Amino acid sequence: MEFKDRIKELRISKNLSQQQLADKLGLSQSAVAKWELGKTEPTASAIIAVAKFFNETSDYVLGLED
Repeated sequence: MEFKDRIKELRISKNLSQQQLADKLGLSQSAVAKWELGKTEPTASAIIAVAKFFNETSDYVLGLED
């Protein structure tokens, strides 16, 4: 599973909109939308923030492990 799929899956599992997730991470909604569409990739600091927010490892968030 790629990051774009994993981030969407995690977001939906918490019943969050893109805007709500962006607010919690201190990012714009368009950043989250672009990730989910595979148009851009997150920075290392964004990956860490996502992993901490969802209480997952960065490898899981990146789709490197199940």
